[in-house]
Amino acid sequence: MPARSIASLSLSFGLVSIPVKLYPATESASDVKFNLLAPDGSRVKQQYISESTGAVVERSSMKKGYEFEKDKYVVFTGDELKALEEAATHVVEILAFIPEKAVDPVYYEKAYYIAPDKRGGKPYSLLQQALAESGRCALAKWAFKGKTRIVQVRPNEDGLVFQQLLFADEVRSLKDLNVEHVQVSAAELKLALQIIEQGAEDSYDPSAYEDEEKKRILAAIDRKIEGKEVVSAESEEVASSGEVIDLMEALRASLKGGAKAKATAAPKRAETVAESAAVPKVRKPAARAPKASTETTAKVRARK
Repeated sequence: MPARSIASLSLSFGLVSIPVKLYPATESASDVKFNLLAPDGSRVKQQYISESTGAVVERSSMKKGYEFEKDKYVVFTGDELKALEEAATHVVEILAFIPEKAVDPVYYEKAYYIAPDKRGGKPYSLLQQALAESGRCALAKWAFKGKTRIVQVRPNEDGLVFQQLLFADEVRSLKDLNVEHVQVSAAELKLALQIIEQGAEDSYDPSAYEDEEKKRILAAIDRKIEGKEVVSAESEEVASSGEVIDLMEALRASLKGGAKAKATAAPKRAETVAESAAVPKVRKPAARAPKASTETTAKVRARK
């Protein structure tokens, strides 16, 4: 089923206004959800309890307040809360054009797609091709659901991606972790680069990977429905972090083992203690999952 548009917008490109429709780019389909049940098997529901009286408080009688001091609140009415919200607008104003790789992916929050609306095909295609040709993306301001957001509009082979970004104060700094930077030798760096080259791929193919955890849980649920017992899988042995490791030997072993596996196409060999502790072993992409049978597909759909 094709995605449904969640908003109609107007993307301002210089003096050109591009009518577009906004579509969600992702969907939450990976989580397997379990319901909370009472001892008799019936579903339970949440209730709000007053801390002072212990009585149940109905949602309709609740108010919203901001705690400005310990246990002291200033209460806002519904109209006052609406007045605090940024007025929604259908106009998405482009503020600047920056190099496409200038935005660190750590600032990515939620992705959308935009497609041209009526009479928007030509200016939409013009912006898409111009961004692709220039190697740049657009930064724009967007007011939605009471909040102003900064978005990145970047070109894709099939259209334009509308990437909602986090603000600076919403992203922690890696500097706060005080990461230790240790000097490495030229020989160590050379071996590490060889390992990377050995496992290098030209592109990322999402369809080559599957959610193995979800697949395992759904299979266990099927066994449970059939009246069978669900048992835990055996945990793998973890190498002791206290053992002294020769980094160069671990790198050489990783490189040699990777080359051997690539040449013979042998099954995945067990990692040595050195490989596990020092350098992650390069793994080839997982094989594409075979198409599920009609019966299995029906079961999965019924549980969603």
